[in-house]
Amino acid sequence: MKSLEIKDKATQEKLKQSGEIPKHIAIIMDGNGRWAKKLGYSRVFGHKEGVNSVRDIVEACGQLGVKFLTLYTFSTENWKRPRSEVTVLMKLLIKGLRDEADRLHKNNIKLIATGNLDKLPIRVHEELNDAMEKTKDNKKMTLNLALSYSGRWDIINAVKNLYRDCKDDKIKYDDIDEKLFSDYLVTKNIPDPDLMIRTGGEYRISNFLLWQLAYTEIYIENIFWPQFRRESLYKAIEVYQTRERRFGMVSEQLKK
Repeated sequence: MKSLEIKDKATQEKLKQSGEIPKHIAIIMDGNGRWAKKLGYSRVFGHKEGVNSVRDIVEACGQLGVKFLTLYTFSTENWKRPRSEVTVLMKLLIKGLRDEADRLHKNNIKLIATGNLDKLPIRVHEELNDAMEKTKDNKKMTLNLALSYSGRWDIINAVKNLYRDCKDDKIKYDDIDEKLFSDYLVTKNIPDPDLMIRTGGEYRISNFLLWQLAYTEIYIENIFWPQFRRESLYKAIEVYQTRERRFGMVSEQLKK
């Protein structure tokens, strides 16, 4: 075990020295159910095992110096799943928040949540608020759970609030630009992701951070989320470090 920890630290140091560590990583944690069914288990087993991947990735990101980690935990579309599965997911969320709050606090990690949180069950709200309150002053990393979230909902919600403030003369029409609009999104206090990882091999962003992903580097991993651990994270960051982020410019402009 000690030799594995030493090897892991060496890998992390190599990553830090070889290039930029993404400030903000966003992850679509896909494939819990498919992984479980492939092994002959229920989808619930896959969701439970996925929690172990969350724990490992959060810890590894904190150790690497990632400042923000956003996990697509439950989308607005997920409410359409069978009621029994949604109930299990909510129970797992309650248990996870209860079990992990102390660990996050010990590791100086702040927990926040973004999404249409009013749709969450009361007990989830209570556990979520307790965990966020406990970790609110932590500085090492911010873990953002995207709960009852969708990119389209986020944009429509921003438009509604922007319209209301225009109508109430709190802002002027001519003041509206990309920066102002971003301030009306639920992620207003979080920088846009540098790297977005999706597990499960699907080549789509599934209504996740539609505005925020405009210039994010995308990495698709073919393995399912319960199989995704820190070694896979390191591989994704290695690929990210080979990318040239031009933001609409040409290479020559970046070298000036």
